[in-house]
Amino acid sequence: MKNRAIRLFVGLSLIAGVSYTGWKEVKKQGANWLPIYDVSIGGVFQYTKESEIQGALEGLVNEGIYNADIQAIRQSVTVLPWVKSAIVKRVWPDMIDIKIIEQQAVARWKSTDLMNEAGELFRPDNVGDFEQLPRLSGSEGSAKDVLEIMKGLAVTLSEKRLVLAEFDMSDRRAWTVKLQRGIELKLGREEQLKKLQRFLTTLRLIGEAQIEKITVVDLRYPNGYSLAWKQAEAKIDWKLIADKSREAAY
Repeated sequence: MKNRAIRLFVGLSLIAGVSYTGWKEVKKQGANWLPIYDVSIGGVFQYTKESEIQGALEGLVNEGIYNADIQAIRQSVTVLPWVKSAIVKRVWPDMIDIKIIEQQAVARWKSTDLMNEAGELFRPDNVGDFEQLPRLSGSEGSAKDVLEIMKGLAVTLSEKRLVLAEFDMSDRRAWTVKLQRGIELKLGREEQLKKLQRFLTTLRLIGEAQIEKITVVDLRYPNGYSLAWKQAEAKIDWKLIADKSREAAY
């Protein structure tokens, strides 16, 4: 039994040796031996341009099918800003097959980058076309944390039919939120979600007409908040609101 195992190992070694020698001989045949006649590019992508892919592949598919550097082709495609990843394969006898997975932008990062669903940043030349996405900002290296916090805030706000437009987390981890309707919420560095819920529960008391007059809500107080008004707007009559609230309770 032991001798049979040894003979099998030797046999496999000989096969591997012959295969390696054969591959070296193939490599010696030169770039024109079994040339590449077709490059197939597939995948679901919207923003990656065919001209960009062709430019990235320039000089890399002139080798024969055996000599083509698959890793170099993959790297040349994945450096394109809208390409998240690519799968590159030889298809015998004369084709290179490339499958592209494109980035999916879920937010803007500051004014320069887009962010995908994993919190990874990428910088295409058409960032300005994505003004409808939430704008996030924070300190260097905080993009993933900021994105996760933003997701939770967006869900909480949506329960009151409010839409998050911007979210900033400062170097000291103070939160500032701006809503699509133009209201800025200053939440500070502590118990931000608790403070946000405090504000949201009072919205029905303030009333829709009065909410439209607000420009800044400062929630950095332990037991309340202050409001700043749009220019030339009358302030809320809090006594009147309190009286109506008491009347509704009876």
